[in-house]
Amino acid sequence: MDELPDLAPFQRRLDELAAQMAERAFYANPRRASEVTREHQKLVQLVADHHAHARVVREIGEAAALNQDPKADADLRALAAAELPELELRRRTLREAILLAMIPPDPTDSRNTVMEIRAGTGGDEASLFAAELFRLYSKYADRRGWKIQPMSSSTSERGGFKEVIFLISGTDVYKQLKFESGVHRVQRVPVTEANGRIHTSTVTVAVLPEAEEVDVQIDPQDLEISVTRASGPGGQGVNTTDSAVQIVHKPTGLIVSCADERSQIKNKARAMTVLRSRLLKRREEEERAKYAATRRSQIGSGDRSERIRTYNFPQNRLTDHRIGLTLYSLPQVMEGDIEPIIAGLQKADYEERLAALTGQTFVPMRVVSGEDD
Repeated sequence: MDELPDLAPFQRRLDELAAQMAERAFYANPRRASEVTREHQKLVQLVADHHAHARVVREIGEAAALNQDPKADADLRALAAAELPELELRRRTLREAILLAMIPPDPTDSRNTVMEIRAGTGGDEASLFAAELFRLYSKYADRRGWKIQPMSSSTSERGGFKEVIFLISGTDVYKQLKFESGVHRVQRVPVTEANGRIHTSTVTVAVLPEAEEVDVQIDPQDLEISVTRASGPGGQGVNTTDSAVQIVHKPTGLIVSCADERSQIKNKARAMTVLRSRLLKRREEEERAKYAATRRSQIGSGDRSERIRTYNFPQNRLTDHRIGLTLYSLPQVMEGDIEPIIAGLQKADYEERLAALTGQTFVPMRVVSGEDD
């Protein structure tokens, strides 16, 4: 029977929180008090489940011993045998709940999210698909009651997006969308193709948890801010003022531009939001690299071979190559129905983290055959 991880560190943390809650000034900071209370409640349940699991394990051992005892009364042996399946189910349920509670939560899961979609290889077709992905995520956001706020965009001659950056606000946005980061590959016959040949193009997606000022401290001396006249359709108000803002973060070389608002102040605020989010993401990636984390970088170079997902329109097929998930419902996916994909990715992430917690070897799902068609 699999052993559970040691409860001692969680019991110590529970004792620490209990001591904090007993302090007279505990409720002086309502936000902090709420966070501590929630963590305390979670740990109380974890400890209770751990003790319940130990009791069930003892009961399973006693029932199994009684069932195998030739000297025991026949009726008692039958009763013990009948109880074993129910006890084992209870043990598995408790074990799963305990392990799930022991997995450290991602502190950014509840954050709003900055998404950046950029056309990769494939010219006009890539920019057109970038616009379709923006529409897909917009539809998904509508389904969940989230709010989308455009931050910056650059259009192509055929009406697609060379780049589009937007903020999504709502409940657990980053938790739901963080696995969308990477190269999305599309295979289809472009509207510009006269001979009906299938082309392959790519779009890169980056998902960044919205950073707060307390997360990333930026020295104003490290910023180079320039203001230019925003470009847009002739005659519109966006052309009448010098409102476009570009910020260069000199230590890292990161460049952020925003011109979607007529107000220079609003454009600067939005550009700073994107810059803080990028710096936070960079810091997190540096930490993961420092401790030899195994996850790939978010978007790679945008090359066709560096893909996380393929959208094959002739076959009505979507394949997520990280978990081997294939769906033959591409029209529904393009309308924002991506719940099955997100659920599959979250499940695989849970299993990987669970394997790390229990010292097991994580074996990801095999990618289906024919994925490279």
